[in-house]
Amino acid sequence: MDTDTISVERTINASPASIFALLSDAARHSDFDGSGTVRGTRQESRPLSLGTRFGMAMHMGVGYRTANEVVEFEPDRRIAWRTTGAKGLIGGRVWRYVLEPVDGGTLVTESWDVSRDRQKFFLKRSKMPAAAKSGMRKTLDRLADQLEP
Repeated sequence: MDTDTISVERTINASPASIFALLSDAARHSDFDGSGTVRGTRQESRPLSLGTRFGMAMHMGVGYRTANEVVEFEPDRRIAWRTTGAKGLIGGRVWRYVLEPVDGGTLVTESWDVSRDRQKFFLKRSKMPAAAKSGMRKTLDRLADQLEP
């Protein structure tokens, strides 16, 4: 990984508003997660907004929990959350979705940004970037499956 961010994109035959509604509901994240690691949240289904904090149950070999905070928020256009663990001692990566109306639907770009992650040096040299990219491709496929007619 030569940069701090990797991204994937796909055009989904759905409106930005319908895609954003799914992305901005943490209780639905396990429905479209392509990595297989997101198990769910204890939070009731409700729209996220800038500054919202939410926890997520995860599993990668073993179960663990993450703390997340919405750090970018433009309705129907962009949403991103920063993920940390161990009470903020690890993590700091940002998961970002950018939505752009195009012919045939919405171009969805998902990014994994480790520019402020505490483990950036190690993450960039590990298998995580390739795994994240594969998971993001599957995530966009699953989003499309949930939203396309």
